[in-house]
Amino acid sequence: MSKEILINITPQETRVAILENGMLHDLYIERSRSKGLVGNVYKGKVVRVLPGMEAAFVEIGLEKAAFLHVSDVAQKNKNNSEPVSIGQVLREGQEILVQVIKDQLGTKGARLTTNITIPSRYLVFMPNAENIGVSSRIENEEERERLKNNLLEQQHRIEDAGYIIRTAAEVADKDAIASDIKYLNRLWDNINSTSDVKPGNVVHKDLPLYLRVLRDMVDEDLEEVKVDSRETSNIMLEFAEKYVPEVAEFIEHYPGERPIFDLHGVEDEIQKGLERKVQLKSGGYLIIDQTEALTTIDVNTGAYVGSRNLEETIFKTNLEAAQGIARQLRLRNLGGIVILDFIDMTEPEHKRQVMRALEKALEKDHARTSICEVSSLGLVEMTRKRTRESLEHVLCETCPTCEGRGTIKTAETICYEIFREILREARQFDAQELLVLAAQDVVDLLVDEESSSLAELEDFIDIPIKFQVEALFTQEQYDVVIL
Repeated sequence: MSKEILINITPQETRVAILENGMLHDLYIERSRSKGLVGNVYKGKVVRVLPGMEAAFVEIGLEKAAFLHVSDVAQKNKNNSEPVSIGQVLREGQEILVQVIKDQLGTKGARLTTNITIPSRYLVFMPNAENIGVSSRIENEEERERLKNNLLEQQHRIEDAGYIIRTAAEVADKDAIASDIKYLNRLWDNINSTSDVKPGNVVHKDLPLYLRVLRDMVDEDLEEVKVDSRETSNIMLEFAEKYVPEVAEFIEHYPGERPIFDLHGVEDEIQKGLERKVQLKSGGYLIIDQTEALTTIDVNTGAYVGSRNLEETIFKTNLEAAQGIARQLRLRNLGGIVILDFIDMTEPEHKRQVMRALEKALEKDHARTSICEVSSLGLVEMTRKRTRESLEHVLCETCPTCEGRGTIKTAETICYEIFREILREARQFDAQELLVLAAQDVVDLLVDEESSSLAELEDFIDIPIKFQVEALFTQEQYDVVIL
């Protein structure tokens, strides 16, 4: 599989597109006015402890106080058999170092942890832990043991701290590991010397998006990294030569006049990533609905009729849908609970193969996923770790006309609501005349198709009714004015 990374730089935002075999799979957006906070370390102040929730709210200088659960409070040498309450580890007014693990999502404030982690190219440093772990993506036991031994040889540098060996460390030698440890220890010393820093201030910011790409998203499949800013490409090249030298040869400046995302079809894919309906190559399609509680994805055969029998058609559609679903989850950055409604299959082997195809397609997803088996209704429940806003939430806002419902009342419905309001006003007030303000379509319906009903209503209340079109009114807006 070939992998390309395209980086579009403007003063207002940075966009990173990751293409696999020429197709967009991941999109990251960082805007100068609303940069993501995940990974930042703050000097925080506990403003409220909630024993009933086993949590606390911590002030870190954001609009909303951030949330810290007791399970995210670091406790070295803790006895796991004895649960610790939030009141035992935190008190109001206490100053602590915290790290953001989830950005503010919707109405929820940021989520924090005191289990601080600082990533480098080959390692993740955990100053408040003491264990050594190896990335689960490294499956070979001999390789896992070799990497652990390489780290343990640096015992004098890793005392009283924990480390996770990242996947990229497979190609690293002992000197590279030692260099990473030295860098991480120096960085932690700087972070930890915060006695003169006031609560609510950031003490460590994660790298900008275009440098995090080089640190976190590079693997053996990478073929090129194209950047449309010469200044940024030079910064990336300097960073790569110092920290990830094996990547430096892939970085190049894109000088073309045609926008880099247009050239590779990324802009079109972004627009498709905001649509509810996703076409599959065979003619089938997915319907994706994102709500506050969960995301549902429905699979349909559409125009695909197959060539053998119904079961085979359904099976092939579901196989293709499994690939499409994995891609859409990454592209749209859908997180939380996801319900997949595959087309019902009767063959157990077909169900097994579809599940295996879904699991395999999700293996390259950087976010952690967990999948349940196909239920008797053909539904698959899964979760995907959510640390940042979805593509839709980043690029869109709630429609002011339908207020996020996706539908609006018909003009006919509004007409009958107006009739009821007129009756209410006529009975309650001594009006000489009534003026109805409404949208164009509603007024047209009232004076045309509903004209006979309107005449009957005027006779019944014995009050003349006038109409005025309000161009700024939505179809659901109206007002009945007493004159």
